[in-house]
Parts: sequence; C-alpha cells; structure tokens
Amino acid sequence: MFQPDKSRYQKMAYRRCGNSGLLLPEISLGLWHNFGGVDVFENGRAMVRHAFDNGITHFDLANNYGPPPGSAEENFGRILKKDFGGYLRDELVISTKAGYHMWNGPYGEWGSRKYLLSSLDQSLKRMKLDYVDIFYSHRPDPDTPMEETMGALASALSSGKALYVGLSNYDATQTLKALDILDQLGIKCLIHQPKYSMFVRDAENGLLDLLKERGVGCIPYSPLAQGLLTDRYLSGIPDNSRAAKSHGFLQKEDVSDDKISRVIQLKTIADQRGQSISQLALAWILRHQNITTVLIGASSVEQLNHNLQTLQNTQFDAAALSAIENILA
Repeated sequence: MFQPDKSRYQKMAYRRCGNSGLLLPEISLGLWHNFGGVDVFENGRAMVRHAFDNGITHFDLANNYGPPPGSAEENFGRILKKDFGGYLRDELVISTKAGYHMWNGPYGEWGSRKYLLSSLDQSLKRMKLDYVDIFYSHRPDPDTPMEETMGALASALSSGKALYVGLSNYDATQTLKALDILDQLGIKCLIHQPKYSMFVRDAENGLLDLLKERGVGCIPYSPLAQGLLTDRYLSGIPDNSRAAKSHGFLQKEDVSDDKISRVIQLKTIADQRGQSISQLALAWILRHQNITTVLIGASSVEQLNHNLQTLQNTQFDAAALSAIENILA
C-alpha cells in the first residue's frame, strides 16, 4: 500500500490559479509522453508516486495521450486504483482535454458538442473517475461556432463531470472571444494551457497580458521545447531520445545547428547560476508571477527529481535576463 510522504506539502510552493480559489503546485506533471501503452507501466507509476511525494498535486492528461491514444488515461486510472484510493483523490487535481483526433468518423475530433461530451465520458471511463477537476477544449475549431464549443464546456460543468474548464492552444484573439462567451454563460474559465518556452514565445504576443487582465491562470506546456532545452542533444541525437522515436513529436530536423548553438550559450548562464539548462529554462518561465504552474514531462524518477530542483532558484537579476534575451533574439 502506497503511503505518501507526510512532509510532501512542505516541499512545494503553490500559486493561486488566476482569480479562482484553486491553488496549483509551481510544477505539475504531464502524461503526454512516457505513460502510454508502449511504455513501462511501473516506471510511470513510480513517477506519479514520486511527484505526489514531492507536493505535485496536479496531473495533466488528454484523451489522445499514449500511444496508443487513450492508453495514458487507462494507465493513470490503474495508478489511481492501486495507489490513490479514498481520501487521496481529494488531494489531486486531474485534468483532461478533447480536441485532437481520437476516433474515426465525423465526430472524433475538433470542437463539436457531440465530440467533446462523448470524449469526456470516455475519459472518465478509462480513468474510472466520476469527474475530472479540469476539462479543456484542446484546440479551437475553425468550423464549429465557438458558442457551441463553449456551451459543451458549460454542460460538462453543469453535469458535475468537471469542476472547472480551460482552454489550450487558443491564441489571444480566440481566447478573448471564448472568455466573452463563457462570461455570457455565467462561467469562469479557470486556466489556459499554451505552448511556451524560450524557443516558442507566441504567448507573449498579447495572450499572457490578456490572461492576467481577465484573472485566468496559465500553465505552459512544452517548457523545454520537447527536450531541446536540455543537455540531451549537445553531442548529437541519442538513440533512446525523443527525437529518435518514430512516434515522437520532436523530429530530427528540429535539432538544428542554430538551436543547439543557442542552448550551448544558455548553458553558460545556467552554469553561472548553478543550474542545468533545463532548470534554467523552467525557472525562466516561473519568473512570471502570472504563470500559475509549469507543466513538465518526465521519463524517469531521476529526471523528475532533477527538474523539481529548479524551485531552489527561480529569481533572475536584470543582467541575466538581458543576457538570455540576447541569446534568444
């Protein structure tokens, strides 16, 4: 029987999610990679347990996480049953999403009411849960009226199958429209999940300011640019790396000479701070006070623990920030 560390909440700092009553850990664990049917179940289970022992209460999933799609939710459901029964469920914030392709036919992706609510039901069955804490629209649908997509999120709330709703991959203009529609429905958007890292900074083009203005939390994903912002690729592409996997999202061509050159320069700053490149990259995101939590992935307990050590130093002086900007420019 799993007995969580009694000091777990002393190991983690928590930030308020926008203007809500919900606190989230500064680092959250995403199950996008390394928790699917192609992965070793006990490795994923060990990472979830270690995360919770260190104060990570938020676990982020989506219907299509795996591979194969759905298997990350199934495996997480097995972990919950084995290790997080009874009162421990109430100490977890579990999220899932729907928007990307999940099953064949015209109702298996995008943003229709039919797809979103069917997907939520399927996710709950896979995880053997009565509800999720956060249900996201995973991406905007160019062909479905946004009123329908936001209405589906409202139905997820009213049914009790979700406690909060969120948006992911919506740009600033799309987010503003979605927030206005939700406001008209009397619903508060809890959180937004954009892709954001030193190498992908689109969120700075109005989105972060909008979220702050409207009191919406922010949880960036891919903060390490799929592993580019680590020391993993400084000497080429390792055989067991994400870029070498046929089912991965990081392609070999993404590991460009230009990006590796920038990572090498960032390493100099990280070394001066007594951090690794990945710790520097995570701390750089967490320096924003309007960032609620940063969403990390992990392939091992050791890697997870290494990234948790980021929290020992998240402060930057003006000189360090300027040096980083010069590298990234």
